[in-house]
Amino acid sequence: MSKKVLIAYFSASGVTARVAKTMADAVGADLYEICPEQPYTSADLNWMDKKSRSTVEMNDPACRPAIAGEVQNMDQYDTVLVGFPVWWYVEPRIVDTFLESYDFSGKEMIPFATSGGSGIGKAEKSLKDHCPAAVWKKGQLLNGAGAADWIKSIL
Repeated sequence: MSKKVLIAYFSASGVTARVAKTMADAVGADLYEICPEQPYTSADLNWMDKKSRSTVEMNDPACRPAIAGEVQNMDQYDTVLVGFPVWWYVEPRIVDTFLESYDFSGKEMIPFATSGGSGIGKAEKSLKDHCPAAVWKKGQLLNGAGAADWIKSIL
């Protein structure tokens, strides 16, 4: 029996969404977009503005933005890839909301991220802290090219 794979991702600008779709198509995985109940505007995403929504959220480690919709039958998945853009060196708070919304005990979890310059290292540590019962595998920074080959190599 082959393992059932879910690619759950949050994408603010479409970059992470394109990477997630490329990977899902490459291996036949299911896709789930982590959508905020209140969509982000470009003003919300202006990290230069100290009062923008994304800055306020990222400055509050306890912030958990609400998610619209949920994964149906999470139990069916053996492996869950979690994708996100790197914000302030870690995953956006809405990804923490996702991780704390399900029981990932014993599931294989693999992070992937998109970033203009930051690495994924601090995010990997943060993800493990938020979801310690999962079996975390090494993540990957993917900015488009190579996403299909990478996922095929790890599954």
